Amino acid sequence: MKKDIHPKSQTVVFKDASSGFMFLSTSTLSPKETAEFEGASYPLVNIEISAASHPFYTGLDKVLDTTGRVDRFKKRAAGKTA
Repeated sequence: MKKDIHPKSQTVVFKDASSGFMFLSTSTLSPKETAEFEGASYPLVNIEISAASHPFYTGLDKVLDTTGRVDRFKKRAAGKTA
């Protein structure tokens, strides 16, 4: 196996900008900011969305149908029988 071909990884804190949720993971990113997490200081990576704020994971997912396509499809599907 070749030596020194993989980037160095470190433990960092990821922080969701919209919810403030933070979690610890490893990453090859080298951020300049730091944050306190569980009594220790770690490099901080700010992210825009995570499982704490994504509509799919929070159950707040809604279908926005401004042109009525979903209703038209349901009407067509209801009219057809197998």
